[in-house]
Amino acid sequence: MALATSSEVPTSRLMFDFRPAPDCPKPEAYRQLRDAAHALTEGESDGVANMANIAALLWDFLPALNWAGFYRMIDGELVLGPFIGRPACIRIPVGYGVCGAAVRDLKTQLVRDVNAFDGHIACDGDTKSELVVPILRSGQAVAVIDLDSPKEARFDQDDASGIESLAELIGPRI
Repeated sequence: MALATSSEVPTSRLMFDFRPAPDCPKPEAYRQLRDAAHALTEGESDGVANMANIAALLWDFLPALNWAGFYRMIDGELVLGPFIGRPACIRIPVGYGVCGAAVRDLKTQLVRDVNAFDGHIACDGDTKSELVVPILRSGQAVAVIDLDSPKEARFDQDDASGIESLAELIGPRI
């Protein structure tokens, strides 16, 4: 992970290159992801900008995704936030789908086969597995990180732990 800087490059033109090595062990890749998210969001007060950069990091760091992004809690429902992937559902009631279950239960949802999840909302028919982690502030869900994959059983406990650590870091920054 490198931050390209130069005394000759104006601040508005700084380039960020955050990517783990292709053979990086998963726990190390998640540590680097968290470090990159910290570097990009530290001191930035705009939550949407922070979510947008983190969505881009998720896309770069995690292989075999077809959607990576956020849903935000607004007026008691989840509303689409910054993401990378195909167009998605705009509003999700609490308790519906994998994202709604994460908010209702305040608990990570690790779904190895979305077809086996009762009430799964299929925004992209290619999705086979999903990982949703609630982002909490003062014990309340303020958003979720939603990751979808076209690969069944793409996500495991290492992924859940890594994204939970990221969610803890960014909770106050979004």
